[in-house]
Amino acid sequence: MTDKYAKIVSKGLGKDVAKRLGLPQPVELRRHQPGAPLIDGPVLVNGDSRGADDLATTLLGWGLDVRRHALPKEKLGAIIVVLDAVQHPEDLGKPVLTIGASLRDLAPNGRVITLSRTAGSASGPASAAARQGVDGLLRSLAKELRAGATANGLLLDADLATTSPSALGALRFFLSGRSAYVDGQFLTISSSSGSLPFDAEKPLAGKVAVVTGAARGIGAAIARTLHRDGAKVVLVDVPAAGDHLAAVANEVRGTALQLDITRDDAGHRIIDHAVERHGRLDVVVHNAGITRDRLLANMDERRWQSVIAVNIAAQLRINEALLASEHFKERPRIVSVASTSGIAGNRGQTNYAASKGGVIGMVRLTAPLMESFGGTINAVAPGFIETEMTARMPFVIREAARRANSLRQGGQPRDVAEAIAFLASDAAGGISGEVLRVCGQQLVGA
Repeated sequence: MTDKYAKIVSKGLGKDVAKRLGLPQPVELRRHQPGAPLIDGPVLVNGDSRGADDLATTLLGWGLDVRRHALPKEKLGAIIVVLDAVQHPEDLGKPVLTIGASLRDLAPNGRVITLSRTAGSASGPASAAARQGVDGLLRSLAKELRAGATANGLLLDADLATTSPSALGALRFFLSGRSAYVDGQFLTISSSSGSLPFDAEKPLAGKVAVVTGAARGIGAAIARTLHRDGAKVVLVDVPAAGDHLAAVANEVRGTALQLDITRDDAGHRIIDHAVERHGRLDVVVHNAGITRDRLLANMDERRWQSVIAVNIAAQLRINEALLASEHFKERPRIVSVASTSGIAGNRGQTNYAASKGGVIGMVRLTAPLMESFGGTINAVAPGFIETEMTARMPFVIREAARRANSLRQGGQPRDVAEAIAFLASDAAGGISGEVLRVCGQQLVGA
């Protein structure tokens, strides 16, 4: 759906009027284009630890234009702040104020990324305070940036190196246009597992991926993105969506499986189809979901139970089948679509928010079950995404929802798909049990 307001205020008289009145001025975001540079402009790596030195050397090996000290008035594509060695809140001042002086030189659609350690792995109150302080400063900084620039952070567990494979994979994701609508968020790197792809444009080459709810909207975008990244895709949706499902399957050269995922045998049918048609199963994306919105005072059992059945109960049953299957044991990936409604709540969506909050709980407690065979499970929580559903919202509510984030615009289905594709890749092998919000730093929730 076209954001007419964004077009009006992007140039000419509309831009001048919006600036004069202090109105939101969303800009066109830098999204991934095959073959495009990872980042436009020099990358400033700030920090005096060995982790900062090692990271700068690695980025030079990627062919990036790396700076260890800012040059006056030089436009920067990204600023990376390495805080892996801070032990006290007083240690934050020098590096943070140093990069603060460079923020005016950050180019439109630039990136600010912090690398720090988890507060839970701290040796004492002081180091825990310093590490948790990074959370507050990064989220606040993200709300200060303009012109499509974003700020995100990596949290390294215990003694993990800044150059561990999944840290580098996540850093690459945050630097790239794939993370255009991810802002003010953190990813925890919990292990040294994972590996960077041989071909950065085909990180899912050789993988077989299943996407539920794939006939249209976000599900179709996920299927297209996984296919673009090299995966063979099995598209799943209800028989009523058969024509749309077949069209998308043909487009991505995948196979279609018409299936009601609430069936008791849905997990086994998905596994059998993938193995019979493609010989293996590596990735399952739980995207299928429904809404049946009502105020709780007007909610009936049918509306409540139908949402729970599709949005979370079906995922639980399918995951049980996956975890028990010998065909899902070679570093598999599960990615579930949650929602910011499951984090912050939303009026009239008690059933939907309960189901999406349930997805988050399921992901966190399923992660340890997948460790023994190198598997991971994560969730992506979209905010306001431009879909057929949001297009039906009343105009005033839709406009308010579009602007209620740091990027002052709605996201695209492809933004959700990009995050899922990253979490499905080998580069994310050290990330599990995480919930990544794709919401432009929506101004509600954690």
